[in-house]
Amino acid sequence: MDNANIDTLIEDLIEREGGYANHPADRGGPTNWGITEAVARRQGYVGNMRAMPQSDAASIYKRLYWLSPRFDAIAERAPKLAAEMFDTGVNMGTGTAVGFLQRALNALNRNGADYADVSVDRAIGSGTIGALDAFLKKRGAGAEAVLLKAAEALQGAHYLKIAEARPSQEAFVYGWLANRIG
Repeated sequence: MDNANIDTLIEDLIEREGGYANHPADRGGPTNWGITEAVARRQGYVGNMRAMPQSDAASIYKRLYWLSPRFDAIAERAPKLAAEMFDTGVNMGTGTAVGFLQRALNALNRNGADYADVSVDRAIGSGTIGALDAFLKKRGAGAEAVLLKAAEALQGAHYLKIAEARPSQEAFVYGWLANRIG
């Protein structure tokens, strides 16, 4: 996946996220283009959140949610999986998205027969990349689709767990499941 494709993913994400929002049940507080005020401030944005330029949001997405977690390295091998990890990372945190991948890789390695378990450390390193390469090689053409289903299953279960633990978050479950999975 090249830069044009990540730019398209970011444009699509910004369209889904929409402009300014400040839902009372959203623990992220004020957001614009899906970027929370806390993230915007940590990235140096000092203006009013309602006025944050879309280009600032796009830059933050590319830097923090694509390049920093190394989803670009996943995209070289499995572009659909990388796109899903990007979206999950924006919604739940990049470490959570990576953890889903690592857990799925461990569950799919046939008790280590295909490749060794990876540490679920929520970071993409050589172990995760090696396991992904081994899985894709071993399982062939349909491997990426299966891994994507596993990651999405973990994501869906996580949404339900959030709502069960904090009923105020039930306001978002339908949208999460409708717009973030599949």
